[in-house]
Amino acid sequence: MGKLQSKFRKRSDLYRASQGEKADNTVDSQVVQYEPAHQGSINTVTHLSPDLCVSGGSDQTVVVYDWKQGRLCQSFQGHNREVTKVVCYSGSTWIFSASRDKTVLMWDLHQGDEPIQEFCGHELVVNGVAISPDGRKLCTGSRDNWMCLWDIESAKCEQRHNISRNLVTHVCWVPDSPSVVQTSEDKTIRVWDSRAWQVTNTFPAKQYIQTHCDVSPNGNYLVSSSNGFGGQGCEATLWDLRQPGCKVVEYRGHLQTTACCVFLPTPPGGSAQVATSSHDGSIKIWDQNTAACLGTLSLDGAGPLVSLAPSDSTNLLCASFSNGLNHIQVGQGSIQAQGYGAGSGGAGGLDVKVVARF
Repeated sequence: MGKLQSKFRKRSDLYRASQGEKADNTVDSQVVQYEPAHQGSINTVTHLSPDLCVSGGSDQTVVVYDWKQGRLCQSFQGHNREVTKVVCYSGSTWIFSASRDKTVLMWDLHQGDEPIQEFCGHELVVNGVAISPDGRKLCTGSRDNWMCLWDIESAKCEQRHNISRNLVTHVCWVPDSPSVVQTSEDKTIRVWDSRAWQVTNTFPAKQYIQTHCDVSPNGNYLVSSSNGFGGQGCEATLWDLRQPGCKVVEYRGHLQTTACCVFLPTPPGGSAQVATSSHDGSIKIWDQNTAACLGTLSLDGAGPLVSLAPSDSTNLLCASFSNGLNHIQVGQGSIQAQGYGAGSGGAGGLDVKVVARF
């Protein structure tokens, strides 16, 4: 992509770095631009390893990218519609991608560029995919109202369950548990027992569609996010899974649909935090327990921010419709960053900023 440019672009303090090249990032507002991972909007991002992320989007490809070095590692092509979700099995090189083509494909980073397994059976777009803690089962959920449980080795569907109006938006497996949690366009959250493949709990319906969910590493808490507009809805909600349906706090401040919500790794000696991203083009960091907003980052022109992937307590990746993948850094900044990509700290004064884009 050429050598590091010394001149800033007119529209922002954005500058480019060649593929894999480190930048002298002396000004907080400068954002290193690496080779783009995708052409078009990006719907989903997750981590495969501490250095590698996996993403998918409207270009129908699944991309493995070294986000620390700014280097595209692998591009998988097998879907014929846009990719909606990607998940990875921890400690392995397995990647699973869901798509509007109604399938889920399994890839292995070390086994070529063809899918090693295909999971077919849904009748509409697959929006939810999750891997069991032991790596043997795959859960999928779709707008066709079906929740399916698959054997990964054989790609055989072992369990199916259809619930009227359960248009699945997201699925996650509770760590070290047989339980699966899913959100739905019918505004509810359901907890499934993967052994009997039955719903064990249905949370009280929210006012708006539930777009996404995440489970805390200890399996005690669930955070879900809501559709909305004009500040109505648009919240994320913390639930206590030990008391199903028990709402703890709500995180309010986004002006449009909150598309993604994730638990952040707790910093040493710090408090537990939650991150949210929204169609309003902003990312917010919250104190998990008090719901105080600790910092906000607005990405002008990025469009909807639809997926977050935390790496550690200070680094997370964000997928956008219009501005690719963004490497976000969270820190206790005493000097407020200025200009494009700067965060505005709330109570607690977190400095949230973009340091690279690809």
